[in-house]
Amino acid sequence: MTVEKFSYDNKIVRDFAIASVIFGVVGMLVGLLAALQLVHPVHNLSNQFTSFGRIRPLHTNAVIFAFVGNAIFMGLYYSLQRVCKARMFSDLLSRIHFWGWQIIIVCAAVTLPLGITTGKEYAELEWFADIMIALVWVVFAINMFGTIFKRREKHIYVAIWFYIATVVTVAVLHIVNSIELPVSLLKSYPVYAGVQDALVQWWYGHNAVAFFLTTPYLGLMYYFLPKMAGRPVYSYKLSIVHFWSLIFIYIWAGPHHLLYTALPDWAQSLGTVFSVMLIAPSWGGMINGLLTLRGAWDKVRDDVVLKFMVVAVTCYGMATFEGPMLSLKNVNAIAHFTDWIVAHVHIGALGWNGFLTFGILYWLIPRIYKTNLFSKKMAAFHFWIGTLGIVFYAAPMYWAGITQSLMWKQFTPLGVLQYPNFLETVIQIIPMYMVRALGGALFLTGVLVMVYNLVKTMKQGSLVANEPAEAPALEKGFVDNSSKHRWLETRPGKFAIFATVAVLIGGIIEMVPTFMIKSNIPTIPSVKPYTPLELQGRDIYVREGCYTCHSQMIRPFRSETERYGEYSKAGEYVYDHPFQWGSKRIGPDLMRIGKKYPNLWHYNHMENPRNVSPGSIMPNYDWLMKQNLDNSTLESKINAMRTLGVPYAPGYEKQALQDLMKQADEITLDLQKNGAPAQNNKEIIALIAYLQRMGTDIKADSKAEK
Repeated sequence: MTVEKFSYDNKIVRDFAIASVIFGVVGMLVGLLAALQLVHPVHNLSNQFTSFGRIRPLHTNAVIFAFVGNAIFMGLYYSLQRVCKARMFSDLLSRIHFWGWQIIIVCAAVTLPLGITTGKEYAELEWFADIMIALVWVVFAINMFGTIFKRREKHIYVAIWFYIATVVTVAVLHIVNSIELPVSLLKSYPVYAGVQDALVQWWYGHNAVAFFLTTPYLGLMYYFLPKMAGRPVYSYKLSIVHFWSLIFIYIWAGPHHLLYTALPDWAQSLGTVFSVMLIAPSWGGMINGLLTLRGAWDKVRDDVVLKFMVVAVTCYGMATFEGPMLSLKNVNAIAHFTDWIVAHVHIGALGWNGFLTFGILYWLIPRIYKTNLFSKKMAAFHFWIGTLGIVFYAAPMYWAGITQSLMWKQFTPLGVLQYPNFLETVIQIIPMYMVRALGGALFLTGVLVMVYNLVKTMKQGSLVANEPAEAPALEKGFVDNSSKHRWLETRPGKFAIFATVAVLIGGIIEMVPTFMIKSNIPTIPSVKPYTPLELQGRDIYVREGCYTCHSQMIRPFRSETERYGEYSKAGEYVYDHPFQWGSKRIGPDLMRIGKKYPNLWHYNHMENPRNVSPGSIMPNYDWLMKQNLDNSTLESKINAMRTLGVPYAPGYEKQALQDLMKQADEITLDLQKNGAPAQNNKEIIALIAYLQRMGTDIKADSKAEK
């Protein structure tokens, strides 16, 4: 038996760790700012680049892809080398992966505040960034699979199973959801529209949680928790069941984000069924993690790192119980569009992803620097203040969510809405937003203490950039036939193929009928394409992130039809690229806002919402009155829409500007007659045109029937 000498690359692990910590602080600071903006609009800083609609996606992208993403790569690069007993396949690819990912993050940090966005949650980056993500992901995949194929271990460890599922599934999700038609360097339209776009987006959005925030972290849990506890994984068989059932079931659950919407009922039902089933493998993983600590709970009492891991795994269990519960239609009817969902998400983000990352950092950094943690007392302080932060964040959001839903749905004995003014609900929950901001501040305080602790740890040690190791070479042609799964564990290529097939089945079954069977999206004759001015206004609406606060989806509940008007139909959205159904109502639904108020009301409301609605927390959008409407790409937009199936007449792009100016003049003249200093070339005119069009097509259809 030949023993081979090699070294582990710890420098790349260190680099990803530093990036994760830096971007974690930045992402949480932006999140705290967003939380304060919901307490009082003054925290929007009277600046279009820091308004809530623009920084909220910046916060989510920074935390998910910058903080958690870099943490995934940190833990994966450390653990993969050791369970494979091999250095990473290519140092060059490792560096390209690291710097490529940081460039993408910086790109997001620049473009999102500038309003350069696709308007699709968790996939806001424009087409050029999407291409960069795909290329960097390919580099990462080559590096990872190259390392697995040159391993010196006979079997691929359970953590690697989850890494493989992550790599292949994220690639599929990203590519399918990011198929866009560029209009210019900074603008594109998704090829999907309306209901189809919503289905693809939440197939992606839910599974971004599944395969970016969950499966890689489960892989990290299966490696680091046994290492920290000094105990083997509780059950190998449970690991097998956990893995295959999880990746097969998870991919089906996306439609539970769209219950009671215009999505076909059969797709909603599939999402609900598989979401309920999901609790079994999810809790199987949690139980496998916690029972790994059997015989080691005395260590938990004394070891702060294990405390972080226990809370993380527990939060994973809580979030994965709540998810299936929220997918039940009667519960979803209460929780959807409320702050309950925000609480649910942050139990996972702060507890599962945050605490697991912190535990790994506290364990890993001293080892690659060959020293002890600078201060265990600081780490303990971080644990307790972080735990308090989670509690103070989540508890008021659950409270706010229930309050919102009850107020929205409450009728008087006379059968009318008890709180017809949506703003009443907003004002009621502002104290809860204050407590949520406090919770975020506590959590961030703990992170800042951790940063100081880790910096001091690094300074007192010395990085072992190339850690020496040795292991016998892998026997060529080795096959383990003791069981089917053992055989598969010696064949990583076949393992990846089986995993890919498992995750593709659900997506194909859900999406193909929605795209191929016309009866799933019934057409409505009165629904017409947007006028050029309305199209421009819609793009401004997307740019400003209005979908982060307002939905465009009226569900078939009496409380909603009484408040907003006729419930939404699938055929109303056939020309919407992208869809704008929203996922949270900080403000009222806007689906039937068209013609409800005069043009002047919208002008004054956008200039200063509190002059129209005292107590509103909506920021001012006064820059819309000052900025000229950019029509330089109008022809390209019309051509792009025609390519995507919107029935603009051939050659209409040459007439589009003329029609735009005609409609702009009409709105401007009306505003001037009513005393507003409006100009026909400003962005506000286009936005008003879009707002006044919203939801009016169905009204035209109703009049025609009469």
